[in-house]
Amino acid sequence: MTLRGLTLSDATFERWYYGTHTPRGDARRVLVHLFGYSIDELWAQAPDQLPPVGQHGTAPTNTSTDDGAHLRQMGRQAAMAARRAMEFAIGAERGQIGEETMGYVQDRVRDLAARYTRVPLAEVLDDLTETQEQTFTLLEGGRARPSQTRDLYLLSALTSGMYAKACHDLGDPTSAMMHARAASVCATKADHTPMEAWVAGLKSLITYWAGEPTRALHFARSAATTAQGQRGSVTVWAASLEARAAALLGDQEAVRQANRRATELREFCEPDELDALGGLLEFPKIRQDYYEVEAKALLGHGDARLVAQAEETVHGYSDPTDPHWAFGDAAGAQTNLALARLYTAEVDGAVEAVRPVLDLPVRQRNAGIIHSVNRVAGQLNTGYGRDSVAARELCEEIEMYGRQRPLALPR
Repeated sequence: MTLRGLTLSDATFERWYYGTHTPRGDARRVLVHLFGYSIDELWAQAPDQLPPVGQHGTAPTNTSTDDGAHLRQMGRQAAMAARRAMEFAIGAERGQIGEETMGYVQDRVRDLAARYTRVPLAEVLDDLTETQEQTFTLLEGGRARPSQTRDLYLLSALTSGMYAKACHDLGDPTSAMMHARAASVCATKADHTPMEAWVAGLKSLITYWAGEPTRALHFARSAATTAQGQRGSVTVWAASLEARAAALLGDQEAVRQANRRATELREFCEPDELDALGGLLEFPKIRQDYYEVEAKALLGHGDARLVAQAEETVHGYSDPTDPHWAFGDAAGAQTNLALARLYTAEVDGAVEAVRPVLDLPVRQRNAGIIHSVNRVAGQLNTGYGRDSVAARELCEEIEMYGRQRPLALPR
């Protein structure tokens, strides 16, 4: 068998690529990344003449650019070898699940939680899909010891919860709730109270963005009830979720009380097992500030104080190297600032605030970001300055913005 100039014996290739005569997704992705061609191109007959040096990851030249490409290729080879080694280790632990298998899955979940908020969905969805399947398979295989079963249910809850967020980001609340309900079952099986509260909060988030404020408020309060007695940041998240849902319902007093409760809970907050994972599983102070500004802005009025608070929150998300930075939250903070400025008749200031969001790459325009941008358009169409040239032009641009977002799925 010849793959773009690389010759393997048919038996060697069949063992490596097909395994048990069933094509393997990991092998396909490794081949594509390693050689720089689609799987159809790799499977085709080798051409009479190879492409010029430097194309599709072929032999590098002496230039610094090609040296960098060569290093990346070696990195991909090393990653492929690491994946193969881990597959061997998992297979060697047949009969029972060993420490290395558990450690491997735990490492992947920790990595996914940290990366999810920082990169486009397309960069994590393949790994998330595979890891969720691994946790389900390990549970269903009956090889886990009782002490491992709880950990596996927790890992399944985490991966299913992240997958629920992924479906939400793709604008599919129905699928998102299916994954969230699976996560809820797993969290209960794991007897992990903070995770049960986190999943309830996730359901509030999904229904909040799906335009179901009553259900969002119900799930937020359910999360708060479940989290009673806990000290992790999930307690603060539940209160902040309640404030946002109440704001959609126009309940100003409920918003005030929920935000006050979130502030009080923050004072007693201590990192727990979920906070240690970071990323999507942690609710840091800057995200709390973002939620608070959003809840106030959704009430439909504001003043210079709200503008100042919104500006401070935007500044808090100005450093992408900050461990708590998240591109979705940063975009939401910008749109909230735009709304706050519109309430004080600052049309040009609103345009300036929302500009970084409109300039986001298409791969980062998830459902929540588009919904936030559309809120700005809605206020432009009904509020002060709606007849200005700047307002009309911005509304037209926002209308095109959502249309340009493809489903950000990897092949």
